[in-house]
Amino acid sequence: MMNKVERDRHPLIAVVGPCASGKSLLVRALRERGYNAREVVQEHSYVPAMWQIITQPDTLIYLDVSWEAARLRRPTDAGPARWEEQAHRLRHARQHAHLYLDTDDLTPQEVLERVLAFLDAGRAVGS
Repeated sequence: MMNKVERDRHPLIAVVGPCASGKSLLVRALRERGYNAREVVQEHSYVPAMWQIITQPDTLIYLDVSWEAARLRRPTDAGPARWEEQAHRLRHARQHAHLYLDTDDLTPQEVLERVLAFLDAGRAVGS
């Protein structure tokens, strides 16, 4: 756990979104670049503000992906109803996100570039 001085120097970036949206890839890439980033698996929780309870992030990034695109990335037996349920569980995080990014037509590198541009522009909280 970071103390306040460390947290001030390295603001916490939380990444949320449905399965197969690219959360793990983005967090790994951000960490490789020295960012304090954490993936929050909010889509499996019935608690709307779980992302806040778990991380209390300085910046919240929401990666979105459609059911159709997610199935191409990660084959699943889950149907559209499960996807709608995930979207419902994620609504609170989506409403509070500092950056919302639809990843359907983006490569992981393009997602990273857009997030880095957002962070570099100083639009992130705590920067």
